Amino acid sequence: MKQEIFGLPLEELQALLAELGMKRFRAAQVYDWLYRKGVFDFDAMTNLGKSERERLAASLTVLPWEIGVLRRLDSSDGLTSKLLLRLTDGNTIETVLMHHDYGYSVCVSSQAGCDMHCAFCASGLNGAVRNLTLAEIVAQVYFFNAVLFPRGERVSRVVVMGSGKPMLNFDNVFGALQFLHRPDTANMSYRNMTVSTCGIIPGMERMARLGLPISLAVSLHAVRPELRTELMPVNKAYPFPAVLQAAEAYAAASGRQVTYEYILLAGKNDSETDARLLAEYMRYKHASVNLIPVNPVPEKGFFRPAPRQIDRFLRILERNHVTATVRKEMGQDINAACGQLRAAYAKQEEPTCL
Repeated sequence: MKQEIFGLPLEELQALLAELGMKRFRAAQVYDWLYRKGVFDFDAMTNLGKSERERLAASLTVLPWEIGVLRRLDSSDGLTSKLLLRLTDGNTIETVLMHHDYGYSVCVSSQAGCDMHCAFCASGLNGAVRNLTLAEIVAQVYFFNAVLFPRGERVSRVVVMGSGKPMLNFDNVFGALQFLHRPDTANMSYRNMTVSTCGIIPGMERMARLGLPISLAVSLHAVRPELRTELMPVNKAYPFPAVLQAAEAYAAASGRQVTYEYILLAGKNDSETDARLLAEYMRYKHASVNLIPVNPVPEKGFFRPAPRQIDRFLRILERNHVTATVRKEMGQDINAACGQLRAAYAKQEEPTCL
């Protein structure tokens, strides 16, 4: 059986190639092809001899070469691209590339599916199948880097906000981020990385102990306890006040401002009362609020508020000295919200009962 090498540190690749009877410097050449050029086919690594390329192909595999692209959707404005990928075991995941005025960011998934069952989210429609490996997380960035590199561009930011819960796959998620930080791979700054959580407090505490200046985003979506539990069952295990305390501890330990994500659902959590309650909790915190008008998920029956209602909610926060923004919408015409494309594909693949 061939050994997978994508995501291995250079030192491990050197040892592996030595076992194949190859010089140590060949590992650095392979590394350059993989992580600086985005080339995943050994035959295309032209500064290696033919016999060496054949030896590599006979013994090793490179994950992005093995993963299949099932769907690619590009937004009409050309700023967002979404891939539905089939992993080697047949599971599917989504990843999204966004072009901003400051460069390119990729939103990656951390699990195949999700077990949190948030009421408004398509990711959890069929539950979580498994955690993604470190290599599968890194590969989502490199699918896009392979396209950007020939143009002299690259992904400079990563957000772990796709399908799944990063704190429930802690080792692989943070291992992937540390791998992307390496100077001989993506050389990506920790300050350009963001990890999202629905409030898994042990993971937030563990993140603080790492001592890395990675940004934390907390999915909030309601501050009334009964409503947050309705929308996010995880609130039963990790109530919002305790989540807020853990997030503030992370802000103090890391020096990074915490972002609170708040999906606005028409007639559900978008009232003036909700805005004032949110402002009370957020005031004087080292934090900002990111308001997200919901991308409707047909299976869930939620709708986005009218623009005037969104603006009213925002103004209440601002009047109470809470830093808040409304998320710039990208990829709405391609179902860029996490889980939507995967859910649509799964429904299409369901057998028809006769």
